Amino acid sequence: MQGIRYMGVALIFEKIPTVPTADELVDKAFRRASRAGRAKPRDRREAAESMIMTASNILSDNLIYVVKQFPNLDDLPPFYRDLTDILVGVDRLKMSLASVHWAGAKVKEISKGHIGKLRKGGNPSVIRRGAFGRIASIVLEVDSDLALLNKARDALRSLPDVSEAPTIVVSGYTNVGKSSFVATISTAKPEIAEYPFTTKGISIGHFMHERHKYQVIDLPGLLDRPLSERNKIELQAISALRHLGDVVLFMLDPSETCGYSLASQKHLLDEIKSELKIPVLVVANKCDLTSDMKKAEADALMSAKTGEGVAEVKARLIEMLKERQRSSTRP
Repeated sequence: MQGIRYMGVALIFEKIPTVPTADELVDKAFRRASRAGRAKPRDRREAAESMIMTASNILSDNLIYVVKQFPNLDDLPPFYRDLTDILVGVDRLKMSLASVHWAGAKVKEISKGHIGKLRKGGNPSVIRRGAFGRIASIVLEVDSDLALLNKARDALRSLPDVSEAPTIVVSGYTNVGKSSFVATISTAKPEIAEYPFTTKGISIGHFMHERHKYQVIDLPGLLDRPLSERNKIELQAISALRHLGDVVLFMLDPSETCGYSLASQKHLLDEIKSELKIPVLVVANKCDLTSDMKKAEADALMSAKTGEGVAEVKARLIEMLKERQRSSTRP
């Protein structure tokens, strides 16, 4: 994969500091400029030049700093790029970053021009006021862009931190045993992270096998109801999973103690197969609750609660991941 690797991308977003407003930047710059001017009370021309340079440096440096805190959007892995597009809009974000960068460079250009006028003998007070007016107007011109960047910063900080390890996406209706399975096969308690498309959490688990790391993701709220009931953003989010998931474990509950009929569960299975278009292992869970498991027509049976069949399902998933990896490296 080119560009930034999956691991740590969410941390990059998390470290983006709060983006200041235009008014906050201008107030900060002019306060510092005023102090710089008072430090040179005997020479009006030198004081004016110091004030212009101080204000412009603070504004330019802060604006450019804001831009540099965001990762290069073209280098983002497809999963994160798609989520960024859903939450903020990649094109809008690029335009705002370009506008703020332009403002930083423009402030420098304006200050140099006015300092040149000062050195040619112009009126210090008039030139300083003119410079302040121009650079303030430039910063205020990108206030809406700064606001969008801050909104983007808040939204992107909530993205889950995923790795680039081969990934199993666990799917199925609520209460079929997905979280129990993730907790059972993971070497540590699954992380629960906020997810921007649902009020529920995303469970991320990892496990090692033959010195290779694997990732298991359960996305409740995204894959547990018919696609026809989803809004545009949720559908886009599911689409983004194509970049992350390598195989799907779809869990059925033939006992129907989850609260959904087996027919409804199978209908969701057909939709998930159609939408994600990656290998699917269909597993009937809760074999400890019913002896009538054949009606599920599943690839495997297990009980995430008692552990029966879990090792076998895990082994089949690993083999599916290995086969997918072999297929991707074949000429």
